[in-house]
Amino acid sequence: MTNPYDAAHSQSIKDPDGFWGRVAEDCHWYKKWDKVLDDSRKPFYRWFTGGELNTCYNALDLHVDKGRGGQAALIYDSPVTQTVKAFTYAELRDEVARFAGVLSAQGVAKGDRVVIYMPMIPEALVAMFACARLGAVHSVVFGGFAAPELAVRINDAKPKIIVSASCGIEINRVIPYKPLLDGAIEMASSKPERCIIVQRPMQRAEMKPGRDLDWNEAMAKAKPHDCVPVKATDPLYILYTSGTTGIPKGVVRDNGGHVVALKYTMKAIYNVDAGDVYWAASDVGWVVGHSYIVYAPLFKGCTSILYEGKPVGTPDAGAFWRVISQHGVKCLFTAPTAFRAIKREDPRAELMKEYDLSRFKTLFLAGERLDPDTLRWAQQSLGIPVIDHWWQTETGSAIAGNCIGLHQFPVKEGSATKPAPGWNLQVLNSEKQPVRTGEIGALVAKLPLPPGTLPTLWNNDEGFLKSYLEEFPGYYKTADAGFIDKDGYVFVMSRTDDIINVAGHRLSTGAMEEILADHRDVAECAVLGVDDALKGQVPIGFIVLKAGVTRSNEEILKEVVQMVRDRIGPVASFKTATVVKRLPKTRSGKILRGTIQKIADNKEWKMPATIDDPVSLDEISQALNTIGYAQARKG
Repeated sequence: MTNPYDAAHSQSIKDPDGFWGRVAEDCHWYKKWDKVLDDSRKPFYRWFTGGELNTCYNALDLHVDKGRGGQAALIYDSPVTQTVKAFTYAELRDEVARFAGVLSAQGVAKGDRVVIYMPMIPEALVAMFACARLGAVHSVVFGGFAAPELAVRINDAKPKIIVSASCGIEINRVIPYKPLLDGAIEMASSKPERCIIVQRPMQRAEMKPGRDLDWNEAMAKAKPHDCVPVKATDPLYILYTSGTTGIPKGVVRDNGGHVVALKYTMKAIYNVDAGDVYWAASDVGWVVGHSYIVYAPLFKGCTSILYEGKPVGTPDAGAFWRVISQHGVKCLFTAPTAFRAIKREDPRAELMKEYDLSRFKTLFLAGERLDPDTLRWAQQSLGIPVIDHWWQTETGSAIAGNCIGLHQFPVKEGSATKPAPGWNLQVLNSEKQPVRTGEIGALVAKLPLPPGTLPTLWNNDEGFLKSYLEEFPGYYKTADAGFIDKDGYVFVMSRTDDIINVAGHRLSTGAMEEILADHRDVAECAVLGVDDALKGQVPIGFIVLKAGVTRSNEEILKEVVQMVRDRIGPVASFKTATVVKRLPKTRSGKILRGTIQKIADNKEWKMPATIDDPVSLDEISQALNTIGYAQARKG
């Protein structure tokens, strides 16, 4: 007998108009769409053309108007500041309406861009919703990024306003944001008209007269602004993700498909309903934070948790259990890295026993590969379903997962279970032909992609085509490799480009190589991601020095590590580099990154037939041993 998942997935592929048209009826529209799926300009598919709605209204005002204004919409839990504060739907709606008034008073209108460079504080969400309320396009930049990375994003988005805060707070230190922001604006060719700054008591920022406005002062004088209807196909936000060239790609999310898809996933995938407490332990600077801290839970009428803390150290490895118990969390979504950190600090899960987790029903993990050891530890410790699912910045929600709100399948270690509704996944070889069941190939999705996925890149249709659609015509290239087994389970094995995954953060090794190559003593270099028990992957660098360099290796290595930290930020976790005499290459000059990676990860490898200098691989092995990586078995 067909189960609800099979029925939903089948209809979503065979009759997307009927399936998504029915789902969209659950959202608020000022004007209904003319077409559900508009394929008039392939491969640029658009959803709900002709329709008009407002994202902020669907997240906040709708619930107030339906009598749910007194329910908690957001709980801000900050162990680093010893703060817990709840906002009802009515209170959050009013804050957002006032900040929309602040932005409007500064000339922000439909289509204008606003860059948000914020820590994990309620004002970050208020700013995002206020942009959506006006029809402005927000671009949130993770607070851990250094000034040069922020400047690149400012130049691409060309914001009228930048919203920021005086500082962010880590476990035992304060990170001043304002000097980074000022430095980025100085570097950027595109200058904002105003900066609106939240002054946090831990460290106040120096304000620039004529440009910088104090958040609280502006809010005190603001008049609330109503929601502005926008087209379903109008952009809601830009979120930059690493490109293989090191140049960030501005992923665009539209308003209509985004509301429809995310509201649907809350029940279909996560099995939560209005009134349930849902927690995505991520950051608003990443796609998980956008989708599942800010938007989706509030579209559904849930209570969302905004957590300014860490899985360990704020104060201990029981931090997550305290939040779940205190706020009655039903579903948690986080990265495997967090659970590896908790497991390392509390391997027997003793701290878990101190808390009442009776309302905690499901744990979802994503952002990197979920290793079997962490999966088993979480299952045994919690005694609830632990579910891996796979998605990307570009997709905005799951490509594949165990859709427990439709039908819960048995878990297979290493698998993200089955394609989510709307996703027609296939595995192709280098000749663009389907492989046999169980064989590894390129994981691709047949067009059209479902609602909520990227329609294009910001001001870069050509880049969108080149990055995602050209290599496999008629398909979206995920740039992940894997296979689909006989039961239809999806196994994601590795990236097919140079993007590495550090604790759930996608970073470009190519961008790091460019930085190393800038050092005056470096002749050539390579950066690759190696397996790490805690973070999934970490980058390590290999550098060849220019002839005649007399300075010590230690001094140079310290400098290149600092350069990456300064230009990309601590988020890169670039801490290890080594000097080698030469890099192993093919006869055509291509660096053998895959072979180096196997050596570093202690996996069996074979001497490539095309290698130019076999001795270079022995030197790499010796260098890896020196910096703590075991020498691999040569096959």
